Amino acid sequence: RRFPTVELRAETFNGSTHVPVPSDSAFLRALLFQLRLVDEHVFVEQRDTCTRISHSCVHSVATAAGELWPVLAFHKSGLVYACVPLVEGSLEPRPALLTVSGLSQGLALLLGIMDYISPSHKNEAELSAKVGQLRNLLIQACPLGTPLTTDIRSLNGSFEDIQEMPADREQPARRSSTYKGKPQVHVCIAEKVKCMQYDRRDVVDTWQVYGAVNCKCDIEGSAPNVTLSLSLPTNAPPLQDIVVHRCVTSVDPAMLLSTSAEPLHDSVYNGPYKFPFIPPADSFNLCYYTSQVPVPPILGCYQLVEEGSQIKITVNLKLHESIKNSFEYCEARIPFFNRGPIAQLEYKVSYGQLDLSREKSLLVWVIGQKFPKSLEVSLTGTVSFGTAGKEHPTDYVCTGNTAYVKLYFRIPDFTLTGCYVDQHSVQIFVPGKPKITASRELISSDYYIWNSKAPAPMVFKPL
Repeated sequence: RRFPTVELRAETFNGSTHVPVPSDSAFLRALLFQLRLVDEHVFVEQRDTCTRISHSCVHSVATAAGELWPVLAFHKSGLVYACVPLVEGSLEPRPALLTVSGLSQGLALLLGIMDYISPSHKNEAELSAKVGQLRNLLIQACPLGTPLTTDIRSLNGSFEDIQEMPADREQPARRSSTYKGKPQVHVCIAEKVKCMQYDRRDVVDTWQVYGAVNCKCDIEGSAPNVTLSLSLPTNAPPLQDIVVHRCVTSVDPAMLLSTSAEPLHDSVYNGPYKFPFIPPADSFNLCYYTSQVPVPPILGCYQLVEEGSQIKITVNLKLHESIKNSFEYCEARIPFFNRGPIAQLEYKVSYGQLDLSREKSLLVWVIGQKFPKSLEVSLTGTVSFGTAGKEHPTDYVCTGNTAYVKLYFRIPDFTLTGCYVDQHSVQIFVPGKPKITASRELISSDYYIWNSKAPAPMVFKPL
């Protein structure tokens, strides 16, 4: 889908640095070449040198008229999703990605298209029908090339069903309905923590925390103004890698430039984290962030060694004293790959209970809703296996004694960063006293503790 009005604006904004979008067929060939979907086994210097390694989905595509940039493209489930965002300025020197607002809009639109198409990627007839509807849907979602909504699935596929735009000229198109009633704002801060622990002197443990601030604003008016602030405890590490929703009307640029790729120092931006915005009618994620927290919530040690025909396992877990000892659930899963079913199991747990899965290839240690007063729990046991069959799980990484324990937990009303929303800091510029509800949660995500007595895959902090 091409938008001549956008191409004309690009030519005006870019000036002498403008590179026109080539014909559809030429652009497709160049894009597939850049994504290594054609000629992937042939070394091409302009594409495959170390200086051209790409760590993002923003590409520079070589065309007959020059390098076309930025091209937003990614490959998923056999389909390529791509668009060329508008850069409102000169392309030389290339502006920082964070300053190109069209990138976030384009990515949101592509993800909306993927969300609409992906459920049908295994059904060719259904996929063809949805692709055929895309042109009509894009007319609604992106008139004249400007994204008004990215929720493609919520749109209608025929011109007869296209809803009229809001009569109120001040009402943004993304806010398609007007709420009537007492103003209410619901905010939930959800943090996920990833971890790789090895309990070895020669390997550094790694952990990362990712946060998302979800909002639902029920407020009268076509374009209500809301301001929300995030707060941190004293001496807490700052929030970094912040990405905001397109409804945010203004933000301190220094806040967006703070990145976890650089070590913490005194000059790192540490607040305030203030977000003025005009909320959509539905629930949305106001922002995402990361933080360099000093410790993981649960420290662990896992040892698995073979003793004759049996395997001896030892698992020790310790909840850090700074973590709230109140879980919705907490369990450790111990899988056994490339082996037969568990034929014999002898064990001792200091706390909780141990269950054997129906397939007899997984131990589930249910710790429950609290750690004991010592904040430490342990499991020891010996396991012997029967003859392996095709129905038993295999894994290319967990061969030999390479093995892991994976933790699953959720702590309500708690965040690892300490981030919270002060209800008194939420400002709504509408009549009436608003009702503010705020919640927090910490959830485990890919939380691994590897066997310290065997090789394990290493994870390093990304550059």
